Amino acid sequence: MPSGVFARVYEIVAQVPYGRVVTYGQIARAIGLERGARVVGWAMRYCPEGLPWHRVVNAQGGISLNNAPETVPLQRALLESEGIHFDRTGHLDLSQYRWEGI
Repeated sequence: MPSGVFARVYEIVAQVPYGRVVTYGQIARAIGLERGARVVGWAMRYCPEGLPWHRVVNAQGGISLNNAPETVPLQRALLESEGIHFDRTGHLDLSQYRWEGI
């Protein structure tokens, strides 16, 4: 079972509702790491099975390529299956889909 910062990240990810997304920076701010989006990204690399990892996107509403580019098509497909639409540049509208419940 993860502890510390990673556990706090996973607690938030577990709460993100179907059809909504959060950003790495949003999670970082919620756990008191004002400039900790990269720490959140690192935690997401080790995300426990069963968490909706696909609902975490970058600050531009895009899917991050840094850590696992092979998961991009899967993440997009999972988000689209929840009714989230992407524009022609591969970004979603954060003003429409961002979850503000944290």
